[in-house]
Amino acid sequence: MALWQTDRFRDRIDAAEQLADALSSLRDKHPLILAIPRGGVPIGRVLADRLQGDLDVVLVRKLGAPGHPEYAVGAIDENGRMQVSQEAVLAGASEHYLQQEAAAQLATIRARRQLYSPHHAAVDAAGRTVVVVDDGLATGATMRAALQAARARKPSRLICAVPVAAPASLVEVADLADDLVYLSAPAHFRAVSQFYLAFPAVDDEEVMRLLEAKHSASVNADVESVQIGAEAGVVLSGDLAIPHNAAGLVIFAHGSGSSRKSPRNRHVAYALHAHGLATLLFDLLTEDEARDVALRFDISKLTSRLDAALQWAMRHAGTKALPIGLFGASTGAAAALVLAARYPMAVKAVVSRGGRPDLAGHGVLARVTAPTLLIVGGADKEIIPLNRLALSSMTCHAEMVLVPNATHLFEEHGALEQVSALAAKWFREQLA
Repeated sequence: MALWQTDRFRDRIDAAEQLADALSSLRDKHPLILAIPRGGVPIGRVLADRLQGDLDVVLVRKLGAPGHPEYAVGAIDENGRMQVSQEAVLAGASEHYLQQEAAAQLATIRARRQLYSPHHAAVDAAGRTVVVVDDGLATGATMRAALQAARARKPSRLICAVPVAAPASLVEVADLADDLVYLSAPAHFRAVSQFYLAFPAVDDEEVMRLLEAKHSASVNADVESVQIGAEAGVVLSGDLAIPHNAAGLVIFAHGSGSSRKSPRNRHVAYALHAHGLATLLFDLLTEDEARDVALRFDISKLTSRLDAALQWAMRHAGTKALPIGLFGASTGAAAALVLAARYPMAVKAVVSRGGRPDLAGHGVLARVTAPTLLIVGGADKEIIPLNRLALSSMTCHAEMVLVPNATHLFEEHGALEQVSALAAKWFREQLA
């Protein structure tokens, strides 16, 4: 049993990234990730990509109590296996009611299988390491049914994995899995949604898109944890991913927080891998330094750290021959542009996501020669004018694109996908 402690998650992608780290030992085992729709599917997609596995859904439905359909009194899987909780009688669920409810939910399950997997049956789980995942565990009834359904398919190892769970629900499912992996089990648990800052509904269209999506090219990339030496003995941790036949390298620079752990940066990185681009995600600041807000705006220090990463990449055997681009977010965008002005022959392209390019300064911006794309949320009213100001100082090929209705963190549905597509197209065109 694994237990990691965490605060609230930014969104399902953030939760999935942390869960993938907890399951990293499965990366060479080609696991089958069985996600419980609908909320578990975004989690499952990330896990399948990060762990180099396959993704499918495990179709189970909870049996709702009479007059209270959200309160589970049991569950049923797609083979018609039904389980009923001890609370069913207290909730007024008669045997006749349960039979009717089970028939209705089974019809829904079969319709969803046809919708989600119209051209193939469920992925064979026999003999494989199987991870059943959801975005959280409340009563545990649905997860129990999912684990029972998965166990019937004869996996070699069965793991239950969730970002957050009610402690009592972990007890309910413990006997059905070979291992439990969870990030948080808070004592005062009311609902899964309370542990996410953003918890949008997931519709069938999104589920189908995630199931049909090809694994990110990071599945076919060589991934390496690296250490980058900076000034005064400071060592910065990073993740280097090199797809086969990489056409270029993109170094990420995030001015606040962790760049390599940022779910948004990783989302963009996966998109770049799919376009044949290697990525280096590393932290410009150490954990202690990142707590000092003033250091996040120390453009000179951020640039020095990014310079160290650039020099490291130009010496590394796997990247020294690749053309290099810089992807800056927050104040890291300013550091990227300062470095681009400093090394016009080495830096071939720059992309800023919700960044502060203005902090690079008018004189520096005028010296940048690398083609530069500024991506800003259309609803990020404070950052838009600052990017326009920076754009007016630039003499190179530079463009600014607004992502409609997106705020500073691009948390809106589809916003980050647009950022990823824009960045991938820009780097691919400029570096290749």
